[in-house]
Amino acid sequence: MTNESDILQAVYQVIIDRKVNPTDNSYTASLMNGGIDKILKKIGEEATEVVIAAKGGIRDEIVYESADLVYHLLVLLGHQDIHPDAVYNELRRRFGTSGIAEKAARTTSIAT
Repeated sequence: MTNESDILQAVYQVIIDRKVNPTDNSYTASLMNGGIDKILKKIGEEATEVVIAAKGGIRDEIVYESADLVYHLLVLLGHQDIHPDAVYNELRRRFGTSGIAEKAARTTSIAT
């Protein structure tokens, strides 16, 4: 793999394959079959585990739990038929803009 997004793309493609061609022994397929509530519950659990790992300060645990969280976010995207490129494009759009300014612009556009 030549860049960081290649692995994310490869994992996403497997997720989509499991969605379209589920098997009984696939964890990804079981998440998809469980629906949005099951996926969201796992994201919440994994996010909490990242927080706990970060608080503990052990690098390997932070990396491991972060990978779990990213995987479950990719499952959510796949479930909702959102390609990761949409997220990459949003990050590109925000790049170079102050986070404070970007958030203020988002709040203003929602209110109008």
